[in-house]
Amino acid sequence: MGGKGDTHQVAALPVRTGANARPEILLITSRERHRWIIPKGWPIKNRSDAEAAETEAFEEAGLIGKMEKAPIGSYEYVKIDDAGNGKPCRVDVYVMNVTDRHKTWPEQSERMDLWVDIDEALIILDEPNLAALLERVRGKLG
Repeated sequence: MGGKGDTHQVAALPVRTGANARPEILLITSRERHRWIIPKGWPIKNRSDAEAAETEAFEEAGLIGKMEKAPIGSYEYVKIDDAGNGKPCRVDVYVMNVTDRHKTWPEQSERMDLWVDIDEALIILDEPNLAALLERVRGKLG
């Protein structure tokens, strides 16, 4: 797991302009419970949090894009460990303006993904605090 007492993660919020010129975000499923989330993971030693979020976006969804250097916000959720214990975890979220996608990526066979507009994302996201963050920042996307 990551550093900072394993209570801090980073995430990429993948954004593109949709067919109707409105912003869309890419949601992916979590590996174990298949919940709709965004790419996230632990900070990486000797890399900025934005770079770590970019790495997660590649590994989990094959994305290529330009990362914002500062987080757009953060949210908290309860991280369940392998023993079934939960502890609060803060996730700093970095916008990724997606420009392309690799043909293959490490977790391609382990996850599903879906481009959705923000209204749909708010309905299907499985992290209420992430949905609340998205609601707060929707005007800053696209």
